[in-house]
Amino acid sequence: MAIKAESLRLYLVTDPHLCAQLGVENTVEAAARGGVSMVQLRDKDASTAERAALATRLKPICAQYKIPLVINDDVEAALQSDVDGVHVGQGDMAASLAREKLGKNRILGLSVETIEAAKQTPSDIVDYVGISPIYATPTKSDHKPPIGFDGLAEICTASPVYTVAIGGLKIADCARVMATGVNGMAVVSAICGQDDPYAAAVGLRVALDSLNS
Repeated sequence: MAIKAESLRLYLVTDPHLCAQLGVENTVEAAARGGVSMVQLRDKDASTAERAALATRLKPICAQYKIPLVINDDVEAALQSDVDGVHVGQGDMAASLAREKLGKNRILGLSVETIEAAKQTPSDIVDYVGISPIYATPTKSDHKPPIGFDGLAEICTASPVYTVAIGGLKIADCARVMATGVNGMAVVSAICGQDDPYAAAVGLRVALDSLNS
């Protein structure tokens, strides 16, 4: 297993549009200082070269705070920038091929939206699954219908690997999310685009850490 469960507790997924005012690097630095435990660089519109360049700038920030950095859906960018791993969706590169390219020591996350997909997750290939969407979310236009907290709990139980919830989650959702048995909560707009990403991250981390999960 290339990842620890605690790395998923407060998982930041970046959005270049929401982060535009402060910039992705400043947002990530503030969020890391505030307590995020992992960062996923997600930029659907960037080229592989652009993703690799930004990841290279984010690497020392994440290293300073000892948190993993992965790239969404771009194995080549991850290899070029030598980050910790990749997160792929069901419609992207097959997990087996991603693992083959990444090697055994990097993190590989996989998106799942159904109990069946969770059950079929190969635990010898995938380190964790991102379960989505809990709510409908404007930061990802191609998502399936929301599964809610009951759906999250069912998929979490079916998963053979670590789990993180994503999809429109805010600080008010921390208790309900963690009550499902999930290992952590991924957020986008709850940190990206906030006037003070540091304070937003601190608030989320305090809320999560107050729960004995």
